[in-house]
Amino acid sequence: MVEKSDEQIVALVQAGDAEAYGEIMSRYENKLKRYAWRFLNTREEIDDLVQDVFIKTYTNIKSFNTSLRFSPWIYRIAHNTFVNELKRKKHIFNFFDSDTILPLLASKETADADTMDNEINEELEIFVEKLPPKYREVIVLHYFESLSYQEISEVLHIPVTTVGVRMTRGRNKLKGYYQLSEQNHE
Repeated sequence: MVEKSDEQIVALVQAGDAEAYGEIMSRYENKLKRYAWRFLNTREEIDDLVQDVFIKTYTNIKSFNTSLRFSPWIYRIAHNTFVNELKRKKHIFNFFDSDTILPLLASKETADADTMDNEINEELEIFVEKLPPKYREVIVLHYFESLSYQEISEVLHIPVTTVGVRMTRGRNKLKGYYQLSEQNHE
């Protein structure tokens, strides 16, 4: 199964091989949990919601067109599940940890990019919290889930050009927050 694409495995599931779905679950479990962590912050809640995503995906697997990529489809189901949970619980988005966003903001070359000051990490968390959710969303899907702009467009049901605009604006806002902070520290 390892050598088969997601789409080939889904075709097997659609043909009645329910056990093949286990491979899909194993490929996507950690990815979906990581994505859920950007929305929610309790492990039990995340585990339950990821299981809900797998149930919804399996229930609707026959409707998936195997000539398309599978990852945007499952991420769309996950996205809807997590957003609905947020609405239900009125959580605040928590998309990033500081060392994940830092490479996007690097304004200076450093000899050792891996060693970062804790103070900067704390500031970055504040910067990320300032971003409107629509900008956080596209940055997470692109940088952390490795989705293309086209795939993000499919997940969020927005035009590809809107994805690009949100990506640019989100990065610019983060850079602006970072640069302003650097000026205040000088």
